[in-house]
Amino acid sequence: MPIFSQLLSKIPDGTIIEVGIGLNWTAVVVESDGITRGGLASSLRGPHEHENEPAIPWAGHFRGVSALEIAGLVKSSKPELVSLGLATINALVEMPTSSFVDSNAEDIIAHYGKGKKVALIGHFPFVDSLKKKVDNLFVLEQNPQRGDFPSETAPEIIPGAEFVAITAMTLLNGTFDRLLSLCSSSALVMILGPSTPLSPIMFDYGVDIIAGSIIEKIEPVICMICEGGNFRQIHKAGVRLVAYAKPGLSLV
Repeated sequence: MPIFSQLLSKIPDGTIIEVGIGLNWTAVVVESDGITRGGLASSLRGPHEHENEPAIPWAGHFRGVSALEIAGLVKSSKPELVSLGLATINALVEMPTSSFVDSNAEDIIAHYGKGKKVALIGHFPFVDSLKKKVDNLFVLEQNPQRGDFPSETAPEIIPGAEFVAITAMTLLNGTFDRLLSLCSSSALVMILGPSTPLSPIMFDYGVDIIAGSIIEKIEPVICMICEGGNFRQIHKAGVRLVAYAKPGLSLV
């Protein structure tokens, strides 16, 4: 996707310090310009095969490797390597922390979606709670749960939505560009989830609000990920939820 090329062209290089690949999340810790940071991405999985090449060819040998080289794996055809690449990008992004607000995605959607048609791409844990705050909510999901709409209905639902919230998982599965192209030019668009790159480059692609995460306590978060923790668990272990908006748009 073009957005990956632009992100890769804007991030500095660094050195891989640690990699953790768990059941649910992939985390990469880098050192760049004397600063140690971590990045997250959802762990994608390809088919389990015994006889072919390993899914992670460099397993056990990441430390000291160029972080930018690993970030480039985001363009791989292998799902596990795409997750590894995006987590590395998220660790290398030089974040404008002065622009962040501590806010969760549910509150933002509830605020901007009140009285509007809202399309939420991805069934997040807060969906049931959000439905009590947003009357006209359409949840699109590849594996629909009760009340969701299948992802195939996106061309019928998204163009008429006034607020569109897109899971960052779409960056990993390659559907981000297509979904953005369905959004009305007048719609507010948000990308959300721990895999979200906290980069203003996202604004260049029609995104108005970015809601992602920062690893604040690297060691306990990596430990939790490697032991199979879900996001609720790694959040408690030391992940901060943050958001920021394009210039001229304020967040609550």
